[in-house]
Amino acid sequence: MRFVCTDELRRYMDRKGRRVISVEVAQSNASDFEVSELFLRLVTDDFARYLKDKKRYRGFPLEGGGEVLMPPYRLETEETVTFGREKKWIFPVLTIKGIHF
Repeated sequence: MRFVCTDELRRYMDRKGRRVISVEVAQSNASDFEVSELFLRLVTDDFARYLKDKKRYRGFPLEGGGEVLMPPYRLETEETVTFGREKKWIFPVLTIKGIHF
């Protein structure tokens, strides 16, 4: 498994001083339906240690420097997982290709 990120995301991470990407599954269970989606965020080194120590997240190297934290349960991943950053309307969001659940 290989984790890479786009040049735009790399520049953004450098500008923000963050080098760890956390992958989480966000779930909402309303009375009529259930929604699950992947949630990405850039976390501090301190919070990354917390996720690994207390929440059992697994760390994987991010090509070019940095780390990707994956939850303790299995997610379906392709051979290459690509993280990016793009604008949706006027808001920048983190994107992911190569992980399914």
